[in-house]
Order: sequence, then structure tokens, then C-alpha cells
Amino acid sequence: MTGLSAANPAEVAAPGVRVVPTSNRQSLVSRFGAPFAVFVGFIALWYLYARFILDENGRKTALPYPHQVLTSFFGGGADGSQPGQLLSATWLTFVVALTGLVIAIALGVLFAVLMSQAEWVETSFYPYAIFLQTVPILALVPLIGLLFGFGFTARILVCVIISLFPIITNTLFGLKSAEKAQHDLFTLHGADKWTRLTKLQLPASLPAMFTGFQISAGLSVIGAIVGGFFFQRGPKDLGNRILLYSSRLRPGELIAAVILSALLGIAFFQFFGWARNRLTRSWYQGR
Repeated sequence: MTGLSAANPAEVAAPGVRVVPTSNRQSLVSRFGAPFAVFVGFIALWYLYARFILDENGRKTALPYPHQVLTSFFGGGADGSQPGQLLSATWLTFVVALTGLVIAIALGVLFAVLMSQAEWVETSFYPYAIFLQTVPILALVPLIGLLFGFGFTARILVCVIISLFPIITNTLFGLKSAEKAQHDLFTLHGADKWTRLTKLQLPASLPAMFTGFQISAGLSVIGAIVGGFFFQRGPKDLGNRILLYSSRLRPGELIAAVILSALLGIAFFQFFGWARNRLTRSWYQGR
């Protein structure tokens, strides 16, 4: 009787029936309910603005309704464009951003490892990594086009340049974050540099490293969009589409392209967050 009276009556069920604890249900509501409520409120304000707000001349604004933007994802444009153009442009942007990000990850981790192993390498190369971060990418894009053409390679190079610095800095910070007592233990056992790197420094750098990956994931998508603005040759990506819809005053397709760009960056960001949690979950569960 004591055990039954202490239990939550709402959680007592027949044998074989799985009951979700009240705390879990509350966490699900707080996690998804609040963002959904904000989204509903935003859509309602959008409809009100598109329906009632007038410009300075007393005319209704050109902002389309949300359902009109939704049809732009799959349907053809008002000028007779073929259905699915935005989706194909999103796929091309995805390929460019992902390729550039993979190359940036490989180069960034390599340079960070070299810098962590030799101080003269860090002193020699780190200032140039800062230079890549400080130079405006919009100033570099025309030069990249002149040197490497205006095709697929140039767009990937833009993504690499804009994504490289966060990976280098975060990975280098992570490689240097191992505790001194752990280094002393490896020294006591006569570990060489390779063992120290693979068994201590790289595992310790994973949280910071994946944080850099998350930051660079969004930047890579931005680089692909910026490259599409300037490199008009070849297949049309989201950058090309945004520029086209803006010049032709097609707000529905323009908003749809912007939303797809944001969703692509969010997808990249969430993937690396998931990968980081999978790789470091045991560390936090053991504490």
C-alpha cells in the first residue's frame, strides 16, 4: 500500500502498457510547444500585415501571403518558369556548400594539428588564417572569379575560404585544452607525440572541434549563396535565384528561396550538433 500511495495515480497503468512520465511530457511540451506557438503567432502577424498594411501611397503592400510563398517551393513562377526550380537550385547549393565544408574541415583540422605540434608552425601560419577571416568575402569573390573562372570550382573555393577560420581556431583551442596532469601522465609512461595526439589531444578537442564545424556549416551555405550572386554561369543555385527574383520583383519566390537557404544552414548545423552529442555523450553521462 505504501508503494502504491506514493506513486503518481496518473502514471499507474495496466501491465504491459508503457506510461510516459509526467516530467517527460512536460519537457516535450516546453521543447516543441513554445516554438510552435511562436511560429503560429508569426504566421498570423504575416497574414495581417499582407492583408491590411498599406504603403505611403495608400496601396496594399506587395508582401505575399504565406500560402502563396508555400506554393513557390514546388510550383512554377508567375512568368511560366518550370516547377521544381527552387528545389533543384537548393540541391546545387547543398552540393557546393557540402563540398566546400568537407574540404575546409580537412584543411582546418590538418593545420590545427600541425600548429598544436610545433609552435613555429602556429607563429608562421596563424596570422594568415586571421587574414582570411578579416578580408571581406565580397571583396575576394570577384578576384576568385578572375583567377579561377566562374564555375563550380570557384564557388567551392568561396565556401572553403569563409569556413576555414572557425575550424582552425576551435580545433586548435581543443587540442590545447587537455589538462596538464593528463600530459604529465603520458610523459610518465614515455608516450611519443603521435600517441599523445591520438589518445589525448584529439579526443579532448572533439567538443570544441565540432563547435567549429557547426559555425562553419552555416558559413559554408552563406559562401555558396554569395558565390551564386556573382558567378552567373552554369547551373542556377539559390544565389542565382535570389538575385533573379529580386530583379524581377517576385517576392513570393524570393522569400521561398531565403527560407530554403536558412533551412539548409539549419540542417547542416543540427547534423554536426547531433554528431558531437553522439561522440561525447559518454563523457557527460559518466559525471
